[in-house]
Amino acid sequence: MSARAEYLGMPLEISPLDVENRDYFGFCARREFRLQKCLECALVRYPPAPSCPWCASSSAEWVPVEGRGAVFSYTAVHHPIQAAFKPHLPYLVLLVELDSQRGAPTPQDALRVVGNLANPDGTLAAPELVAVVGIGTRVRMVFAEVSAEIALPQWTIDAADG
Repeated sequence: MSARAEYLGMPLEISPLDVENRDYFGFCARREFRLQKCLECALVRYPPAPSCPWCASSSAEWVPVEGRGAVFSYTAVHHPIQAAFKPHLPYLVLLVELDSQRGAPTPQDALRVVGNLANPDGTLAAPELVAVVGIGTRVRMVFAEVSAEIALPQWTIDAADG
């Protein structure tokens, strides 16, 4: 059975055949940030996938990963993808370089995860918060609860890092 939900008026569906994403968003629904760790080369990967992008092994396990890092890149969205997003403009889509696995498998590679800039409760951030984020801003993961089966990983400014 598909996992179905709605987020800001946008329908979400994860097919039962999409095992990796179903597991990933299921962990997020339990407020656990877990990623796949290859059992051959020991590298953690994102996004979830049936095989390792570095060694092609299909053997992996889900491991807890600390959801903290720094903004590596971002884009500001000024035109909503649908009407329900209009009250939240502008909003940021962040590419966050996690503190975990930095510099592996090469110094140019890192574990980077996408998500929106959010308030600590997981709702999309207000323009005042959007205005203070830039490359290098320290962030931590929060979750936007969508349904019992799906939560979306989001990012909020990490007040613990100053």
